[in-house]
Amino acid sequence: MSAHEITAAEVERHRRWRLLLGSDPDEGDAGAGLTGDDKVVDRALAALYDRGEGESTSSTRSAGLGSSAPRVTRWLADIRHYFPTPVVQVIQTDALERLDLARLLAEPEFIEAVEPDIHLASLLAQLSEVLPEQARASARRLVAQVVDEIQRRIAEKTVSLVSSAINRSSRTRRPRPGDIDWNRTIAANLKHYLPDYRTVVPQRLIGYGRRRSGIQREVIVALDQSGSMAESVIYGAIFTAVLASMPSLKTSLVVFDTAVVDLSDRLSDPVDLVFATQLGGGTDINTAITYCAQLVSRPRDTILVLVSDLFEGGSRPDLLRRMRTLHRSGVTVLVLLALDDSGAPAYDHQIAGNLAELGIPSFACTPDVFPEVLEVAINGGDLAGWASAYAAANAQGPST
Repeated sequence: MSAHEITAAEVERHRRWRLLLGSDPDEGDAGAGLTGDDKVVDRALAALYDRGEGESTSSTRSAGLGSSAPRVTRWLADIRHYFPTPVVQVIQTDALERLDLARLLAEPEFIEAVEPDIHLASLLAQLSEVLPEQARASARRLVAQVVDEIQRRIAEKTVSLVSSAINRSSRTRRPRPGDIDWNRTIAANLKHYLPDYRTVVPQRLIGYGRRRSGIQREVIVALDQSGSMAESVIYGAIFTAVLASMPSLKTSLVVFDTAVVDLSDRLSDPVDLVFATQLGGGTDINTAITYCAQLVSRPRDTILVLVSDLFEGGSRPDLLRRMRTLHRSGVTVLVLLALDDSGAPAYDHQIAGNLAELGIPSFACTPDVFPEVLEVAINGGDLAGWASAYAAANAQGPST
């Protein structure tokens, strides 16, 4: 073995021991000797294990768990990204004991005092499997409060706009007088304008068809469960549950990381749906889209909503090929880089650009605006143009 190989082995051995033992409390830089991803791993481990034996976290965390939830959620995303599942389960169990979260959730005073929000809902959903039964019941009640609040915020607008869009999307050339779309009729008959009479002869009427019963559109929502999509997963699941309540839609929900899970049979219970999602892990969008393509039975009446930051861990060429095939078949495909209340997300600009070249828009929007996106999609509007106008009006969020 050469001197160079011995040196490399020693460096790797030092790195592993450094990550195992943590930093020296007397060191000025806790991340000394580490670079790149190792620093992230070290911070994730230090957040849980770099505490004195006598330290208690419950007294300092009990009052502020809600506000700390975004930080804890990011921590969970980090450990799920850098460690295999068996190790993640051990770390999560240790976290419950050290943060004393299970005890807090068993105290009625805490349940009454805590301010549940989407960050806390995401955190509790991720930890639910390792919570004791009593704490799990309390967690479910807190998540139910968040779900109910979001549903009150989005349900009425979503049902109203989507229903209206479905009714208006049904056009006929023989409308009843009250169903004539005069703007479209005039535009279609401008060549029949009579200057002497200053009028247009409507030789061809365009109007709205009679309201039909049964399924009018198919909506497939594919949710990326990678750790960075925490809020988007919660909002996406609740939106899909709202859409599933509309008899005019056939709604499917597919969640994925490196595996694909179809949660369409759970759409009747949005709280159960939130707990069924599992943030973290890798990302294989291509496999998810391959599965979604199998759900399409009426391409021209189908809307596929991919909620993802597009950081693909699978085959990029295959993903683009499948998206192109879906788009050309008549499926309305759109990509939401984020569906949350925050600012512009990090996302893969190259894939977003590739999709834009195919005619598939990628953009971020807030939950309050998403019903408008669906309205444009159902009416066959220019989604790319809408996304650009929305981004310019709000001066935030990417639009591709």
